[in-house]
Amino acid sequence: MQILLVEDDSALADLLCDELEAEGYQVAALGSAEAASDWLDGNSAELVISDLRLPGQSGMSLLPKVKAQPQAPAMLLITAFGTVDQAVQALKAGVDDFLTKPFDMDHCLLTVNRLLEHRQLRAKVAGSGFHGMLGESPAMQRLFKNIEQVARADGPVLILGESGTGKELVARAIHRQSPRRQAPFLAVNCAGIPGELLESEFFGHAAGAYTGASKARQGLLREADGGTLLLDEIGEMPPALQAKLLRVLQEGTLRPVGADKEVAVDVRILAATHRDLELRVAQGDFREDLFYRLETFSLKVPPLRERGDDIALLARHFLGQQQAAGKTRAQHLSPAAWQRLLGYDFPGNVRELQNAMERAAVFCEGEAIAPADLPARLQGAATGDDQSLFDSLGQGALPPLSKVQQDYVHYVLDKTQGNKVQAADILGVTRRTLYRWLQGE
Repeated sequence: MQILLVEDDSALADLLCDELEAEGYQVAALGSAEAASDWLDGNSAELVISDLRLPGQSGMSLLPKVKAQPQAPAMLLITAFGTVDQAVQALKAGVDDFLTKPFDMDHCLLTVNRLLEHRQLRAKVAGSGFHGMLGESPAMQRLFKNIEQVARADGPVLILGESGTGKELVARAIHRQSPRRQAPFLAVNCAGIPGELLESEFFGHAAGAYTGASKARQGLLREADGGTLLLDEIGEMPPALQAKLLRVLQEGTLRPVGADKEVAVDVRILAATHRDLELRVAQGDFREDLFYRLETFSLKVPPLRERGDDIALLARHFLGQQQAAGKTRAQHLSPAAWQRLLGYDFPGNVRELQNAMERAAVFCEGEAIAPADLPARLQGAATGDDQSLFDSLGQGALPPLSKVQQDYVHYVLDKTQGNKVQAADILGVTRRTLYRWLQGE
């Protein structure tokens, strides 16, 4: 990663360059805002670190140039104690953070790591995020590929997954990737409409079809004509309506309630459910022919517990949303809070994680989210591995602290699938410290 350092104090600039390069960053060091502005005309950086007071223009003069970059770098301001008020104003203007001189180098490196990770997360959302979905795990990457494949077809799609996994997001992604993307996308929850209104809601009705039907209504299928209709919780659809839906899928026609002729309709049906439809077929609650028609293309949205370090990716994303909205002072999670998140199964999936992070961000009174800030069900979360890590302390001679530290470091690395950036963040240390611990084994 490229860092642009703008500092006229040569001793401080040399020290920062050495420390940042030891962390694996590439550093371009310049002594004035004017030189930095010229450098940005032909180069790009992920982070700009600038002193506030410089010879000539101030470091703040760089902010418009920084924000105008195609992929805007994060910006960290260095200031003396006497200009803290100016630094606070700089935060309001769009600077990401500031450090006061003299500063602790470990704290500086932690700040740099955090700003770069936040910038990467913003880039994922803006660039490589897949239609509002985040996920780097193999399970999610397969899902994204499958969405692209089925979007090119035009048959119905059955989207399966537990509650809270994001089935509607998958449906919207299919629509946006499809040739129908310019036409309407409508979503309806089959369990949320009273049974006596379902047929009219879906198929429409003619004027005078029943008491109160003073004028004709198109219905959802015709409103989505040319586009896509998502039938959420399809398993709750009554059998009589299932038969009529099957006719739409097979014939491309429907008959509004009270009408005397068929109407052609061109709509792609997406159906979503958290239920076991095969079991409902066996029980006689769901039509077998409709199930097989819907199953032409079937997608399974993985539960969060099967998505590896996507938990950490999403947790940072949801915390970042709260930070951007100005709703929290929290900057990161404590190691103990990370342990609770990583040791929890999340039966409510992504929706539960989002709610947990929103609650933690609101209740956190400092910079680090603690276990007590999390919902009660997460506060005591621990996997069998977590427990065995501490149970082993009572077996035989008590191990030295260095051995416990070594075991926990490897435990965190295992949980993050070897991602040292995430592991260092969870452990609350710099990557340099983590590397030192690993090399010292």
